Order: sequence, then structure tokens, then C-alpha cells
Amino acid sequence: MANIHVVFRKEEIEETELAKGKVAVVFDVLLATSTITALLSFGATAVIPVRNEAEAREQVWSLPHGSYELVGEYEGRTIAGFHSPAPLSLQSISQGKTIVLSTTNGTVAIRKAMAASHLYIGSLLNARALARYICHHHLTETIVIICSGSSGRFCLEDFYGAGYLVAELLQNGMAQEQLSDAALAAYLFYEQYATEDGGKKVLSSARVGRWMMAYGLEADLDYINTHGVLTVIPMLQPTERGGEIRDVAGQLLKKNSGREIG
Repeated sequence: MANIHVVFRKEEIEETELAKGKVAVVFDVLLATSTITALLSFGATAVIPVRNEAEAREQVWSLPHGSYELVGEYEGRTIAGFHSPAPLSLQSISQGKTIVLSTTNGTVAIRKAMAASHLYIGSLLNARALARYICHHHLTETIVIICSGSSGRFCLEDFYGAGYLVAELLQNGMAQEQLSDAALAAYLFYEQYATEDGGKKVLSSARVGRWMMAYGLEADLDYINTHGVLTVIPMLQPTERGGEIRDVAGQLLKKNSGREIG
């Protein structure tokens, strides 16, 4: 039987352990993984996660002019010359573009988890569809849910997101006996706040959520808090540049409709 684990911070990722055939799901609810999910739903072709500004600028040298957008922040401040990663501000610039994304925590966690056999991006927006996909494709494998955290600190919103995914995995065929104690704790925490009103309380009470509210980003927080509304399945796929995140559900839809996969 599969085992379902939760890692509380990206600093706890054991890359050598992930390399042993495990499936990883990264959560950075505020903001990176919610933004990635939103970008793909807005029509972005792919998202390239990078560790920092320098790596982002290096990545775009290999991309055709006009085919990409730079999005990112460092320690909560938008990087000069980049778009803010607040998702609602990105809808008009995403269609058909490759997004090079740099964030303080989420994209770093994704890069640290690249040794996994399969690496998915989770958020409140897509956890329901993601759980169905994982249970269909990875029912007998070990699932490691990674909370990115913030600069080495535990983040309440990531723990809530992990608990939501665990709840959906249980709804789709996995058993409570498969949960590690950390996964069970996330699930029980989520169950205490398992509504959008409850989610809003968790997100707006968390440190990053309070910062978003103070800077006028309540609409983005409300959007991020919409549970299970997107069917996007963001998955990291290897490339010559290291890796890019694409919507594998969208790729399957194109293939089944007879169109060429981009």
C-alpha cells in the first residue's frame, strides 16, 4: 500500500529519498503554487520555476523574443522589471506565453523536489482534480506532500492546503491507515476549517495572508481560497533548461481531440 507523508518546510526535503521513486506535490499556497495553477488556467503554455532573479534572466536568453514574461518576487517585493506574482494581475499577460517565475520559497521548493519520480504543483484551486489524478495514476506509490514554508519557517496556509489534498485523496480511494502522523495532523487541521469561510480565516490569519490583506490583495487571497474550482494538473517535465511546468490534463485533452500538443 502507498504511504502519504507531509513535509512541513522545504528545508526538510531529502532529495536522495525523493529519488527513490516517490511522487511529490509542492504547496506554496501564498503565492507560488497558486499562481502557477492560475497561470496555466489563464492559458500560459508553461511555467519555468527558477531559484532567483539571476537564474530567471539567464533562462530567457534561450527563449524567443516576445514568447515569455518574467514574474517574481524576493522577500515579498516584486523584482524590478518583473510582473508581480499576485495571480489576478497576470490574467491579461498569460495567454500563449512561457512564464519564468522566481519566488522566495515556492519555486525554490519545486527545484529542491525535482529528484522525485513525478512532481506536481498543488493549491486550493486544483487539489480536488489533482487528488483524482494522483489516485488514478499513482495509487500504489508513496506520496510526499511538501509545504514550502517561508524562509525556513512553518506556514499555516501550506499545512491547510496539504490537509485539503489529503482529504481529497481519502475521498478518491486512499485509506486513512496510509497516512503518516504528519499527514493525519494536516488532514485533521483541514477538517476543522473545511469550508471557504474557514479557509479565508486560515489564510487571512497567517503571516503572509496578513501581509496580503495589508497591501490590498484581498481579492487575490479570496481567489486563491476558492476550493477545487480548477482542473489544471501542473506537472514538472524535464527540458534542456532543467524543467518546466505544464498542464498534463490540458495536454491529454488536446491529444484526445486530435490536436497537436504544444
